[in-house]
Amino acid sequence: MTGAMSNDSTTDQLHLPDLSITNFRGIEDLTIPRLGRVTLITGRNGVGKTTVLEAVRVYAARGRSRLLDEMLWRCEEFVGALDEDDDPEIIPDFKALFYGREPEQGSAISIGPRNEHAALTIQLLAPSVWTKEQPELFPDFNTDDDVWALKIRFRESERTLPWLAIDEFQSAQARRRPPRRIWNRWATEGWPEPTNCQTLGPGLMHTQELAGLWSNVALTEEEDRATEALQLLQDGIERIAIVGSAQRMRQSQRVIVKFAGQGSPVPLKSLGDGAVRIFGVALALANSQNGFLVIDEAENGIHHTAQRDFWRLLLRTAQRNNVQVLATTHSWDCVAGFARAACELDDVEGVLVRLEEDEDGLRAVEYTESDLAVAAEQRIEVR
Repeated sequence: MTGAMSNDSTTDQLHLPDLSITNFRGIEDLTIPRLGRVTLITGRNGVGKTTVLEAVRVYAARGRSRLLDEMLWRCEEFVGALDEDDDPEIIPDFKALFYGREPEQGSAISIGPRNEHAALTIQLLAPSVWTKEQPELFPDFNTDDDVWALKIRFRESERTLPWLAIDEFQSAQARRRPPRRIWNRWATEGWPEPTNCQTLGPGLMHTQELAGLWSNVALTEEEDRATEALQLLQDGIERIAIVGSAQRMRQSQRVIVKFAGQGSPVPLKSLGDGAVRIFGVALALANSQNGFLVIDEAENGIHHTAQRDFWRLLLRTAQRNNVQVLATTHSWDCVAGFARAACELDDVEGVLVRLEEDEDGLRAVEYTESDLAVAAEQRIEVR
């Protein structure tokens, strides 16, 4: 089925009009035939919703090693190793990037649009298939039998990165990490620029994160829009500011809010998780212009009565800022609010996708505009 809010003019501007993921994390093979300006993804726990968001982040970063490291550390995917001085350390376990966690020579991850030329690929290479130049990456290792590498390809660019030197006859502590100077140099020099991608959820943003995003919008129109976003939850909000210094131990930073008719401002956090969540979304939208915003568990902190207004704000701002948003949810109220908002805004493409598994594997089920309207009205289960 086609996605809701069909509008070809917006689809042409999207970084990902559709999405194909192969051999990445918990997803063996998945195709989402159509993505919108805003795409809401539903499905049961463990089906792969968050993995889709991770895949989009990897695609936007063009496979940069810093993001791969961050992603693996967050999931506590690491192994013991030896550094270049033979001292023990813990490093990210790149096997966990591959479906099944036991990649072999030639195993490849593919993420991107269904047009294979535009996809990002990450392939595991053994020394037996290396070019003559690739052993130069590992001058300190015996490249005859113990060093593997990751070949990352995006469009016309290709890069081979060191992975680990592993002696299968020794303990895990025999794994060696290539020197950081080699990894960092080959990970960034001459590589295609990443696409801007902001990430939210499932928890709330820390004040330091909010402050960093706020510094980019202060005294601009986006500051006014962040204030308007908070007014969805609380009437009478006039101004927002961030006070304090992150450099001073005794005075932490705080987001404060000024209400009309009140002499003293109040901390944003005193207004509840919903206020912090909506403020974070508004700032993330402002900071992800011409890029991506991915939101895990979008319903968190948002009361059911505010869901439709929340999604109207998100859909309109994403269109204005040329941001492509992908979000996940478990909540019926979130789905219903999204459905109503998407059906009301004819000029913005909102798509609802449900991930489900059957005997043929993982598949994406899309919902049309009429499907969304009926589902919201009659509370038909689409999660």
